[in-house]
Amino acid sequence: MTIDVAAIAANYRRLCGMHPAARVGVVVKADAYGLGAAQIAPVLAAAGARDFFVAHLAEALAVKPFLPADVTIFVLNGLAPGGEAICAAEKNIIPVLNTPEQARDWYALTVDQSRVLPAALQVDTGMSRLGLDEEEFDEVLGWPAFTQKIPIRLLMSHMACADVPGARANTDQIARLERFCARLPSVPRSLANSAAAMFLPDAAGDVLRPGLVLYGVDPGTTGVPHMRPAVSLEARVIQVRDIPAGAGVGYGFDYIAKFPLRTATVSAGYADGWPRSLSSRGGVWFYGNRLPILGRVSMDSCVVDVTALLKGSIGPGDRVELIGPNQSVSDLAMLIGTTPHEILTGLGRRFSKVYANRPSMGGEEMQS
Repeated sequence: MTIDVAAIAANYRRLCGMHPAARVGVVVKADAYGLGAAQIAPVLAAAGARDFFVAHLAEALAVKPFLPADVTIFVLNGLAPGGEAICAAEKNIIPVLNTPEQARDWYALTVDQSRVLPAALQVDTGMSRLGLDEEEFDEVLGWPAFTQKIPIRLLMSHMACADVPGARANTDQIARLERFCARLPSVPRSLANSAAAMFLPDAAGDVLRPGLVLYGVDPGTTGVPHMRPAVSLEARVIQVRDIPAGAGVGYGFDYIAKFPLRTATVSAGYADGWPRSLSSRGGVWFYGNRLPILGRVSMDSCVVDVTALLKGSIGPGDRVELIGPNQSVSDLAMLIGTTPHEILTGLGRRFSKVYANRPSMGGEEMQS
């Protein structure tokens, strides 16, 4: 796996240019979508990002040592019971309070210890996933001195249909957030994910939360103009062989050769995050030639048809493209009916990672 960190930094700067009136935060949850938060988060901080978003407290604690002291890390899922004291002890780790229970536990910590502890509040504007509804929001704000004890850094919600810019749900969610914001007019609002950042300027708010698009992956279906792809993936050929007509390929003999074929076994399987649902329908690429997958994708390998290639032109040790110029993350997701997020975050730890075009201390770029 090759990750172009200069492309990620350029994509961040492009988003800043698109939204000059807002702060552009960055989502580095799930180990920066599987690409390596310890490597990528510092690059984004150097590019100017100061608001970082993770899903869990453990992710915040893992990435914090790699970031400057003035960076704020928001924990999107809030805190599990018992995690409040850990978060409170870590400067600039801010919980997102999604439920009255989370808010009560954080509030209790301020009361018991006579401390002022900032937080973010998430409200539900229609996605029915996380956040306070209007009644719960009013209840929490009614607790004595709540906003004095808990300075609210962000008022957040999340969009369900931003990848479909014309969806009625988008305008409904923006309007619902406005009703919540009227109760806390001076608090910065945050609504825009990657798709909203690209396609819905009305949803930008004060702090954006892009994730997928930072890595050059299309969050919708209309493309990401001026965003640079940052991820490519290759796997090695293990074996090339000739098989006769009638030979079965892979588990279950789901594929039976109708005529003699030449096949290559590629060292990528579903344990690497190469989806099993690509069986008999996906492909890999070799110097501009698509090589169809034959039969099932196994745990550690898959078999592709190389009959169309000149004999001897591919052999053990050669690399084939899984993700790259000929086949994007979005292409794979569309082919098997899933999201690019699932493809990217599913790529396993067994792929070695090369961080290319890493900025040096002197501002030059180097291959690593």
